[in-house]
Amino acid sequence: MVKKKKKKGKRSYIPVRMNLMFFVIFILFSLLILRLGMVQIVFGQDYLREVQRTTDVTVSNSVPRGKIFEANGNAVVDNAPVNAITYTRTPKTKQEDMIKVAKNLAKLIKQPITKITEREQKDYWIIKYPNLADKKLTAKEKKDYEKKKDGDAKLYQMKLDRITKADLSMLTDDDKEVLAIYREMIGGYNLTPQIIKNENVTNEEFAQVSAHLKDLPGVDITTDWNRIYPFGDTLKTILGKISDRDSGLPLEEADAYVAKGYNRNERVGTSYIEKQYEDVLQGQKEKIKNITDKSGSVVSTEVIQKGRRGDDLVLSIDMELQKRIEKIIGDELLKSKQQPGHQLLDRVFVNMLNPYTGEIKAMAGKRYKLDNGKPVLEDFALGNITSSYAMGSAVKGATVLTGYKTGAISPGEQIVDEPLHIKGTPTKASYVRGGMGRINDLTALKRSSNVYMFKTAIAIGHGHYVPKAPLDLRSNTFDILRTSFRQFGLGTRTGIDLPGEQVGFKGQDTTNPGFILDYAIGQYDTFTPLQLAQYMSTIANGGYRMQTHLVKEIRQPVEASDRLGPIVEEIQPKVLNKLDMKPEWINRVKEGFREVAQEPGGTGHSTFYSTKYSSEPTTYKPAVKTGTAQGPYAGDNPNYSHQTLTWNLTMAGYAPYDHPEVAFSVVVPWAYQEDAYNQGINYSIAKKVMDAYFDLKKEREEKGMNQSTSVQKVQNIKDVKKGQEEARKENEDGKPSGNGQ
Repeated sequence: MVKKKKKKGKRSYIPVRMNLMFFVIFILFSLLILRLGMVQIVFGQDYLREVQRTTDVTVSNSVPRGKIFEANGNAVVDNAPVNAITYTRTPKTKQEDMIKVAKNLAKLIKQPITKITEREQKDYWIIKYPNLADKKLTAKEKKDYEKKKDGDAKLYQMKLDRITKADLSMLTDDDKEVLAIYREMIGGYNLTPQIIKNENVTNEEFAQVSAHLKDLPGVDITTDWNRIYPFGDTLKTILGKISDRDSGLPLEEADAYVAKGYNRNERVGTSYIEKQYEDVLQGQKEKIKNITDKSGSVVSTEVIQKGRRGDDLVLSIDMELQKRIEKIIGDELLKSKQQPGHQLLDRVFVNMLNPYTGEIKAMAGKRYKLDNGKPVLEDFALGNITSSYAMGSAVKGATVLTGYKTGAISPGEQIVDEPLHIKGTPTKASYVRGGMGRINDLTALKRSSNVYMFKTAIAIGHGHYVPKAPLDLRSNTFDILRTSFRQFGLGTRTGIDLPGEQVGFKGQDTTNPGFILDYAIGQYDTFTPLQLAQYMSTIANGGYRMQTHLVKEIRQPVEASDRLGPIVEEIQPKVLNKLDMKPEWINRVKEGFREVAQEPGGTGHSTFYSTKYSSEPTTYKPAVKTGTAQGPYAGDNPNYSHQTLTWNLTMAGYAPYDHPEVAFSVVVPWAYQEDAYNQGINYSIAKKVMDAYFDLKKEREEKGMNQSTSVQKVQNIKDVKKGQEEARKENEDGKPSGNGQ
């Protein structure tokens, strides 16, 4: 009986375990069904959207830059259309896909291989010969580095370091051509067209690629542009440069440009006008929205902003005048170099401004160089703002006006021109041996008296001259003179719309009376040629220092046309400061400048007295101031030290004297000493460039052309026009009183 009971208990235990197992399975299946229900019913739409998810990727395509025109509407910087072949890769494009396309493309075009580097050849060698590259590493090296954080990078660098010249010789010219194409493919961003070739693309290459586009995924044909210069090298140093596609954005400014929406391989202005007006010239980029699926494939493309060529610039430069002036200074420079004593002379500068607006009509500079023993003249217009020189007596107008303002002298005051013997200072005198005797301010300007200026500076510094005794001047005399000179534009920036303008070099601050007297005749601090022109313009227009500028208008582009579009912005004249001086003082100095050119005894009289138009004083009635300054040589001729003394020859002026329409400066550094006394190259250049200006004006008038002057465009300060009209009226009523000599 006991045994039967045990069997019965065992049979009842098995169904319990099976029931428990079935129950667990039931629960698990219930959870699985519940989870599937949640996925399908609750989150089904979310997962479906994830599968169907797309991404919007917007890319910008560059457009041609704006053009640059001169004052008469002729293009000085233009765009030439060129055939171009591009490649656009997607996020899912693989390396082997690009290499395959590069190989196929290499069969259709000739790609220059000069730009590929040794490093790029090594990278390509590793791609082409992976097994040989792998053998450059030992098993131990692979094991040691495979688990390190930067192990792959270090192993790759080991491969690069161990590739020999013999290895690279395995790459054929065909391989290098493929590499040259491939390097361009990987240079840009995903979905952004990258230029593969845009130089010397033949019509045959263009047609062949066009016919095989279906076999070249990512490749396309388009039209690109290159900058061209219809006037050759004229003004090229101030027009500036743009980067190429290889260099792209300047490294030091790349982040700032990228923040503005530029691509890193985009062409931008890197110097001068091209850089200064980059925002204007760059234009409105074409923006394209690419919609990609989860795998990175482009499913649709939409243009969301049409591109537009950059706005055009119109310069105030008159290119016909510019060319004539450049020929004049080039001929004069070459002629002088053929004469003895001019071994250091190697540059000449000329500026012409509208004195009422600051518009630059011409900015010329030439530099003499030897190229394989042959003389060459290169454009150095940029030197008008980036180089500076002692200007000599041309600045004496500022000295006289400073004397009036400080009460050191009064208009018409007579001073004895005599050699000055100051203890501890070399004898200081005018060029007339023994002195000019008793002269007034007008004669001092006309005959370019140094001593009149010396004694004016002594009075400004509250000094008292006693022959052979020390001369004490107030410690602030330099500050008084420099502050006053800066009002004219001497020793301060002219405000020109170009980067890199220099202010010149300021001599050491000192109470040494000899140096202070040198400053008064323009032989201590240095000034730029453009500053000299602005100084003369300030006197010519009655005392308003106008900001100089090269760009006078910004205009909308006219597509597929050389015409000028509507004005976007007209650059208004800007007054930087007004001379704190009486109009009659300014007019008296202007009379002195007139006498320099038009009265017997004036240092410029024999140069300007007659022209081909008349035996009377020149019909354009100039007012000028001549200048010479002795100083140390500062050029790069290795045969002469910077202790070598030489001469800077200058002249500045305006015309007509009673209603100025043009102001000018001529600067000839490091000339022959005899030229300082014999009316040398600065005189002949000044006369010829002024003749050129008025000749051109007459020619245009005879053809019925109206040469525009912008005298009435000063609008930003209310009293400017009134003050200038008053100054003109005083000139027209009669010249200021004075006894001349």
